[in-house]
Amino acid sequence: MAKKPKTVKLTGADRLFYIGVNVFLVFIGLVIAIPMLATITQSLTPNGFIGSVFDKFILVPWKWDASSYKALLGNNGFILAFWNSLKIMLFGVVTSLALTIPMSYCMSVHDLPGRKILNYFVLVPYLFNIGLIPTYLVITRLGLSNHLASVFVPGAIGTYNCLIMRGFFEGIPESLKESARIDGAAEWYVLVSIILPLSKPIIMTIGLYYAVGYWNDFMHPLLYINKAALQPMPILLRNILLGSAMGENLDANAFGDASVQAIKAASVFLSAIPMMLAYPFIQKYFTKGTMLGGVKG
Repeated sequence: MAKKPKTVKLTGADRLFYIGVNVFLVFIGLVIAIPMLATITQSLTPNGFIGSVFDKFILVPWKWDASSYKALLGNNGFILAFWNSLKIMLFGVVTSLALTIPMSYCMSVHDLPGRKILNYFVLVPYLFNIGLIPTYLVITRLGLSNHLASVFVPGAIGTYNCLIMRGFFEGIPESLKESARIDGAAEWYVLVSIILPLSKPIIMTIGLYYAVGYWNDFMHPLLYINKAALQPMPILLRNILLGSAMGENLDANAFGDASVQAIKAASVFLSAIPMMLAYPFIQKYFTKGTMLGGVKG
């Protein structure tokens, strides 16, 4: 007869600690869920609805009105802004990973000539920001104004992300790299064939960091993009939330039967959907990649 596994008895302090953790997590969940629920309910509130704020919050489904979503999804300006943000995010993530991965790998190779100089080269701009005006002059003189590349090129390599990825690469056993080098493999082959297949957690994690940053980036499009046809979602949301009849992208009569408040709420909710859909597929790599990447620095 198999022996039953021994269980660790919890003390009173342990139980109190776990209760406190559970209460805290429930509180955090409510802080996240309540505003989201309120936003969704407000986006489905019919125009001319009479009632208190609490009545809107618990609006029953058979009284919902999807006019705000029809007005947004049926408007070319909203679809265009959504597509611009999607392009910025996709091209930005690919560009950033293509630059961050080799930079981080070079910083992790201990016998690389000039490794200390390279680390200082990455760290100094992170500690001492050159400011907005020099960056603006560089972007404009490179001819990137009114181009989607102006949004993701300035921050293509995030120093924090680079340091996390460097720590992950340093945690990979050196024997794996040395065995490939002894067989005559070039350094790029070591990176592509050995390092990258083992680095899926950190690549997915850093990719998520970049994706969220580019999707929510507001300052760079505001500075460098003046054409209405190139403006992404954050600029459009700014116009909507300011009650400016959706600014340059949408017509003043684009609301249709929906109220302005419902349009605002629907815009906020729709802009959050891509990240909400992407996170469940990356979540299993997220904690592992962050923890392993922070072991060494």
